[in-house]
Amino acid sequence: MASNGVKMKILITGANGMLAKSVKSKFKANNELICADVSDLDITDADAVMKFVNKQKPEYIINCAAFTAVDRAEEVYDLAEKVNADGPGNLAKAANSIGATLIHISTDYVFNGDLDVSKSYTETDEVGPVTVYGKTKLHGEEQVKANTDKYYIFRTAWLYGDGNNFVRTMLKLGSEKDEISVVADQHGSPTYAEDLASIIAQAIEKKIPYGIYHSTNQGFTTWYEFTKKIFDFAKIDCKVNPVTSEEFVRPAKRPKNSQLSKDKLLKQGIVIPTWKDGLKRYLEVELH
Repeated sequence: MASNGVKMKILITGANGMLAKSVKSKFKANNELICADVSDLDITDADAVMKFVNKQKPEYIINCAAFTAVDRAEEVYDLAEKVNADGPGNLAKAANSIGATLIHISTDYVFNGDLDVSKSYTETDEVGPVTVYGKTKLHGEEQVKANTDKYYIFRTAWLYGDGNNFVRTMLKLGSEKDEISVVADQHGSPTYAEDLASIIAQAIEKKIPYGIYHSTNQGFTTWYEFTKKIFDFAKIDCKVNPVTSEEFVRPAKRPKNSQLSKDKLLKQGIVIPTWKDGLKRYLEVELH
């Protein structure tokens, strides 16, 4: 809700996805939501987007639509490019035509992931994606910036929430097996979708300056340590063995460093919980 209590009209794209579920629950009170999934609005269709947006006239467009299958993207570049780059460009043009603000979600994959893990990426660091997913998401950022001035791009990482995600997979494996192996040399911030939705809501309410913001939960860990904490909180007795990325090869290269600095957001007075706090709250819902 806007700080002045005024009802906002908000278009949410990719409305059936994991992040959109959290965004919808965050904004549903006191706002008018237009929730569009691909069957309602294909963001890759420029004409359809322009017509839809001009008919509905939202004040805010929150784009939760994306092609996020990182490995599959390596085989279907054109499709990933359409959804991750052309789609956001179409939304930006349509938003600009009616003076709406576009909120777009991006990723740590716009970086090469090779930064020393004693450091974290800032918004001004040089981008250099090495995967199809990362390249198409970077193109999406570029298309947004080229087509509207009223935008927020929130780069996130290691997102989990109401849907298939890493935590749910680990809970299942942990309850079925005596021991599992998890990569221990990739560093980042597990991010609860509810907390990312809260960051978006705070940004709108506080009317922070437009631009790119790194938006993950606070604190850094590895997939290995994250898994141990999941089992600890969920009281699952399963041994976790650390392995290297080289022992767990995937079609798309995974970043060694996905650590995003939140300093820019924090300076705007945005409240960001720690990843452990987010995980605790998620498990309370997931395991109830």
